[in-house]
Amino acid sequence: MNRHELQPKSGRGRGNNAPQPVRTLRDWLDHLAAHDRLAVLKPNVGLKFELSAYAKRLDGQRATVFPKPLGDKPGGHPIPVVSGLVSDRGWMAEAMGVEPSEMLAEFQKAAENPLPWEEVKAAPAQEVVHRGADLDLATILPLPTHNEHDGGPYIAAGLMIVRNPKTGKQNVSIHRCQLTGPNRLGVLVLPRHTFVFQRMAEEAGEPLDAAIVVGVDPLTLLASQAIVPIDHDELEIAGALQHRPLPVVKCVASDIRVPAEAEIVVEGRFLPNVREPEGPFGEFPQYYGERAPREVMEIVAVTHRKDAIFHTIVGGGLEHQLLGGIPKEATLLTHLRRNFPNVLDVHLSPGGVMRFHLFVKIRKTQEGQGKNVILGAFAGSFDLKHVIVVDEDVDIHNPTEVEWAVATRFQADRDLVIVPDSQGSKLDPSNRDGVGAKMGIDATKPFKAPEMVFKRIRVPGEETIDVAEVLRRSGGDWRTALKS
Repeated sequence: MNRHELQPKSGRGRGNNAPQPVRTLRDWLDHLAAHDRLAVLKPNVGLKFELSAYAKRLDGQRATVFPKPLGDKPGGHPIPVVSGLVSDRGWMAEAMGVEPSEMLAEFQKAAENPLPWEEVKAAPAQEVVHRGADLDLATILPLPTHNEHDGGPYIAAGLMIVRNPKTGKQNVSIHRCQLTGPNRLGVLVLPRHTFVFQRMAEEAGEPLDAAIVVGVDPLTLLASQAIVPIDHDELEIAGALQHRPLPVVKCVASDIRVPAEAEIVVEGRFLPNVREPEGPFGEFPQYYGERAPREVMEIVAVTHRKDAIFHTIVGGGLEHQLLGGIPKEATLLTHLRRNFPNVLDVHLSPGGVMRFHLFVKIRKTQEGQGKNVILGAFAGSFDLKHVIVVDEDVDIHNPTEVEWAVATRFQADRDLVIVPDSQGSKLDPSNRDGVGAKMGIDATKPFKAPEMVFKRIRVPGEETIDVAEVLRRSGGDWRTALKS
């Protein structure tokens, strides 16, 4: 039996026979295949649009494998492409080896208790080495073009690893990287930790070494999106999620350490005071990020497994949204509970692109709490645009339930909170250079309302009926049934 074949059980009292976290991309592909969640497509699917079209149509239903993807040259590329690896919340919980209800707590525990990595001398990620001034990324790697107006081929699922020029501490994140020359990438670097390190090197007139790691397990992917203070290496969070020190290896051209079991590593350096056009690119809000002058990474080496696999994330799909959404949920839940112990759960909704809309479930103990929770949520993430707070009887993972709570428990003249001219996401096209309004909706019941005014209707025994069994036994001619 595959070691991930059992359904995850509770993390409490975990024994040797309990499901274990996934540790490599290949183990994860085996798990998806064993559960009929992996579609292997025909060879020679086109790298420009066609590959992404298949991946997007199967988004959330099947991960996809593309053997010998077809680019500009006939015969297909020898390196296959995979996509849609983590396009369902339940899949991510399985990768952790926990129940879905335990996923946020498991992630936050790892973020708060990182496990130092363990360096090895030789690694599968460096079985094949390409170096030299004549590097051609388009020849070495199968680089897809995803959306209709994307500026060109992209590395869209690579972990960008850089080091603090002063402390040597690493940072791991995901950036969109457009192929702009044979050995050149245009990179969108938003004002976060990679941005800080790049500016520090640039001010000193120095390039900043960087490595892009493509093809890792889902937990290392997720760890890269952790919201932690500067100089916290996300590879240590990956180790905590995997319940082992993550094996790493030193890059062939720099002191950066990368996951040893990765598929592909692209090594290079950010050039100081160089900006070149990058974009457009289909982003998580499902609009295009604009074309503009961006930082430039010059590639000096590429290493990979002998039988490497290239992972891509289709911009705006569920995989893109979930990777960013789950770590933010875990961080927001911890943040809110520090001040509001009665917060029970949070959810960044798919309709809000898992960044802009937050649903919060609370156990209300006095009036005014809903609005305070709304303000606390806005303080926890500048990306948030709309926050809806509901009571504990509402399923926040069901948008119909949340909408029902707004329809029956909210009045705009007393329960609405608006914060004008506040910082938001620069990728929200309705903002003005990242500045816009925020709105909170308190859809909780009045604390001292008479019991029957907001009592939900219920049919006794409804929840115990086995619908599958009823449907199995039903059927036949209704006229005959009524006469019998």
